[in-house]
Amino acid sequence: MKFLLAFDFDHTIIDENSDTWIVKCAPEKKLPNGLRNSYRPGHWTEYMGRVFVYLGDNGIKEDVMKRTMTTIPFTAGMVDLLGFIGKNKELFDCIIVSDSNTVFIDWILKAADFHKVFDEVFTNPAAFSSTGYLTVQDFHTHHCAKCPKNLCKREVLKEFLDKQLKQGVSYTQVVYIGDGGNDLCPVMFLKKGDIAMPRQGYTLEKKISQLAQNLSPVECSVLVWSSAIDIMSYLKLLIKE
Repeated sequence: MKFLLAFDFDHTIIDENSDTWIVKCAPEKKLPNGLRNSYRPGHWTEYMGRVFVYLGDNGIKEDVMKRTMTTIPFTAGMVDLLGFIGKNKELFDCIIVSDSNTVFIDWILKAADFHKVFDEVFTNPAAFSSTGYLTVQDFHTHHCAKCPKNLCKREVLKEFLDKQLKQGVSYTQVVYIGDGGNDLCPVMFLKKGDIAMPRQGYTLEKKISQLAQNLSPVECSVLVWSSAIDIMSYLKLLIKE
């Protein structure tokens, strides 16, 4: 008996958006209007690339960024939940599928000593250049019309499950925990025995409700959470069964 827990990161594991939090490093903690208005829907990673260039041009170094990012609060109850999962790793495989980037997620998880809880992190690759600028690239290319051009979370989840199956690992249940509009695509991929856990009051919950109202509900079960303690309570029931 083994369960897969797939987590989003921003507004799910942490209670903020890591990409907008980094703006605290900018002069006067804000971006110029021209840069702020340069975002085009579906092209967030390219926009963040320009933000990182602006920070680099203003002499913002890696250590300042790291100090700022590691002050992001975890979502209510998340520290307890991740501690619980860490103690029960023989039952839970754990992955992150996020539109953030490898550098931010790595900093935040390592600072709180949670990096060992997660088996794999799927997110946009980032690194510091020789001149000290943070650079970010798209995670992959895909053909899903519903998702931003850099990341289809359904494709990531499907490829991970296929890879695991080839290695003889199948899951009793997949639990998908998220909050955003880009979490709907993987949720619609989940099967009848799986469970989607959308955060209360956020876009994913609203989109799942909308589908049910339109008489085309998702196939999996749905359990809404407001604190990660709600998720932990469910997992405790799961492993007792």
